[in-house]
Amino acid sequence: MPAIKSICVYCGSGFGDDPVFAENAAALGRAMAERDIGLVYGGGNVGLMGTIAQSVLDHGGYVTGIIPEFLKSREKLLEAVQETIVVPDMHTRKRLMFEKADAFVALPGGIGTLEELVEQMTWAQLGRHTKPILMLNVKGFWRPLLNLLAHMRNEGFIRPGLELNYLVAEQVQDVIPMLEASARRVGVVVNADVIEQQF
Repeated sequence: MPAIKSICVYCGSGFGDDPVFAENAAALGRAMAERDIGLVYGGGNVGLMGTIAQSVLDHGGYVTGIIPEFLKSREKLLEAVQETIVVPDMHTRKRLMFEKADAFVALPGGIGTLEELVEQMTWAQLGRHTKPILMLNVKGFWRPLLNLLAHMRNEGFIRPGLELNYLVAEQVQDVIPMLEASARRVGVVVNADVIEQQF
């Protein structure tokens, strides 16, 4: 059975207005490090991105940051990570984040976080991979998106045979067990050739 060795975490470069968002990011980072699960993330040292990366590092875990050249100053590159990959553009960043991760977790964030999450959901819907995708629904953050997805199904735009496969965790301590259970259940299949063509 496949094991979760690395998780790509999508999250905001800001903190949001409630400290609970950063608290959950730090808690997830600690849990990952304690389970020897590496973090793949956007490479910055700001907001929830910096919080989870620093938490993984503080608890002895391994961090891979992938950042485009133009964001190095804006997102304040986190120098302490074990592996930093500077790429020319966002497309390359997203491809490498996909390749290096066994699963994906979306914490609260802005439009970039939403775009990255929805892209992975789209690829999974089209059969390009079966890596687990999970939303950590801190303070009900993802509820509007979940309502929108239900609306799309109800209106016939998410049709039978094109169902979305994603997980929703209400508590941070449930994230890793849910990902591991999903990976055991479906295995992990990646159509690398087609993923490559999409960039």
